[in-house]
Amino acid sequence: MSGREPARGDSTAAIGATAAAGVRNASRPLLDVADLAVSFDNTSAPGAPRVLAVAGAHMSVFPRQTLAVVGESGCGKSVTAMSAMQLIPCPPGRYDRGTILFEGRDILSLSEKEMLQIRGGRIAMIFQEPMTSLNPVYTIGDQIMEAVLLHQKVTAQDAFEISVKALEDVGIPRPRERMEAYPHQFSGGMRQRVMIAMALACRPTLLLADEPTTALDVTIQAQILELLRNLQHSRDMGMMLITHNLGVVAENADVVCVMYAGRVVEYAQVFELFDRPLHPYTRALFASIPGMHDSKHRLVTVDEVVNDPAQFRKLPGADRGVIAWWPFMPKEERPRLVPGRDEYALHEIEPGRWVGCWRTEELEAQPSRRPELQFRRDGASAGVAGAASAAS
Repeated sequence: MSGREPARGDSTAAIGATAAAGVRNASRPLLDVADLAVSFDNTSAPGAPRVLAVAGAHMSVFPRQTLAVVGESGCGKSVTAMSAMQLIPCPPGRYDRGTILFEGRDILSLSEKEMLQIRGGRIAMIFQEPMTSLNPVYTIGDQIMEAVLLHQKVTAQDAFEISVKALEDVGIPRPRERMEAYPHQFSGGMRQRVMIAMALACRPTLLLADEPTTALDVTIQAQILELLRNLQHSRDMGMMLITHNLGVVAENADVVCVMYAGRVVEYAQVFELFDRPLHPYTRALFASIPGMHDSKHRLVTVDEVVNDPAQFRKLPGADRGVIAWWPFMPKEERPRLVPGRDEYALHEIEPGRWVGCWRTEELEAQPSRRPELQFRRDGASAGVAGAASAAS
């Protein structure tokens, strides 16, 4: 991971048009994931317990907001995003519990026919490996037009024009000519842009971007992220951005969700998270990044931080039973937990700051709520909230 402090924007730069349009949306998020648990068959041995890929995740995305989901490989980021599109194959996968509300409807309760009306249209996804996601035997135009014709009631000619406009929006030169090209005739960065064009051609309300800049050079990465920001702002689109790169998070995110072992360990506004990470795992991620002016013989590792028992008792409220959760903490060092309940709880330890904690009796007695932050770094959230307040 690489990272730098996020550049703060002018928080007073609320956009009036967005505020007026956002009155309806201010009361609830576009996407609201609550206590999501997803498991897979374990074929390692007969009767082996199922593998929990996501174990009670909570997160939300508001219109015109970017939620960055970060964490190491295997922590459940992509499974969470794919669950929001009902793309987990069942079996071997299974949705054990929880809800995924999209505009008030539970995605997990919808039939495949109903999902076809949402998937690729209202919710679009840029997959983790766009280099191999395009079909090599069909032209670029055919593949984009297929998505348009599936989700919009338009003629083939209209679909062609919409696809050309989508390619133009993502900065592909000579879009009409390139509609007839095949994937192998595009560079990696151009194929990435095609995948974004395909995702955005139907003007989705929510975009799930699973490492959209993987394996791209820094220049192309910056261009694509700027493109996504511009399209998001012009369309009032919510975005879940999955990435390993804390530098990308610093530049693009409004809210950050840090995951480990299928659980959310920290959830906060981007500026607050970078200014003062609270969970030991989050602090370890930042500590392992070399600074521009640091002179060290050896970098700090994540293990060095999370294996220090003292790190888990530094949270605000530690004297009141607020102790950071960690699956590998030795049993003799764990606090006394509430019997018969999940050992983990995502707790709001400060206003707008959630941390994964051990479910102690002291913690259970303290008030908390599910993570939900309307913050936007461009200041639009203030305008939306103000308009909503005036309307009520």
